Amino acid sequence: MKNHHGHLVLSLDFELFWGIFDVRSLDSYKQNLENVRIVIPRLLELCDTYNAKLSFATVGLLFAKSKEDILKFAPNLKPTYTDTSFSPYQYINTIGEIEEEDPYHYANSLLRMISENGNHEIASHSFSHYFTNEKGQDIKQFEEDLKANIKIAKQNSVEVKSFVFPRNQINKDYLAICTKHGMLSYRGTEKHWIYDTRNTQKLGSPLCRIMRLLDSYINITGHNTYCINAINKSKSIINIPSSKFLRPYSKKLSFLETAKITRINKSMAYAAKHNEVFHLWWHPHNFGINIDDNFEVLEQILKHYQKLNKEHSFESVTMKELATQVNTN
Repeated sequence: MKNHHGHLVLSLDFELFWGIFDVRSLDSYKQNLENVRIVIPRLLELCDTYNAKLSFATVGLLFAKSKEDILKFAPNLKPTYTDTSFSPYQYINTIGEIEEEDPYHYANSLLRMISENGNHEIASHSFSHYFTNEKGQDIKQFEEDLKANIKIAKQNSVEVKSFVFPRNQINKDYLAICTKHGMLSYRGTEKHWIYDTRNTQKLGSPLCRIMRLLDSYINITGHNTYCINAINKSKSIINIPSSKFLRPYSKKLSFLETAKITRINKSMAYAAKHNEVFHLWWHPHNFGINIDDNFEVLEQILKHYQKLNKEHSFESVTMKELATQVNTN
């Protein structure tokens, strides 16, 4: 694929409580999760205003309309993590029966809204928020999980073609399974060692966490933009690495918000001027508190995107669209 202009990719890990149950209590995070009902429609409206496209990497369990649906689509072969706290199946009996009584574990109505909008992509974030680099699980269990995700999405008239590994735990041995079941692309990580998810203990170390925090405001690891064809020598599945995590607004660090936006906009401009890809990602629940502040930040980024689009033909695409362009060319 010969790049005649750069691309902006925006991906969101859509998980609700399925994505954080092992690290947070429901009571401590309820407001963030409840407000996703406000965040999603507002995201769609804002991004449509600026002609920016979103890829919602969605945990398959969110497609369920009821607990009966969950039990129907859940794979028989489930992950056997050594650390059993990583498995969501242990507490399914405790969740509500339908979306109306449990907005923390169901999102079928929101997924219908995204699908009916028509401008954005619903991608896969596995069925059960599956951790591919944790001990105890294996590749066959991952395959059954992915098949369950594809099946429940299809039941809801959605064909998933892009994959985002939960917690960015990319296991290269599992990419062949993604390809086997029709995935065109996956989200890789930044090249720098502080973003290496193969060693989950090192990733969670204080040094790594501090370095990643600083990198949100100061350019420590570089722009992390890239020429899409330069990193994809294999045609089996397209790697669309992340460039930056959109850290949510923090009142304590509000004095650094301008630096955060500048950091992102400079990298996005670099991608536009050099015909490269800039891939920004976050979670809908990150916007669940300080909603207006988070949307103000996003709008400033999208305004800069619009400027780059006019000046450099910088184009917003979904992960699926970019992978299709690469494969076509």
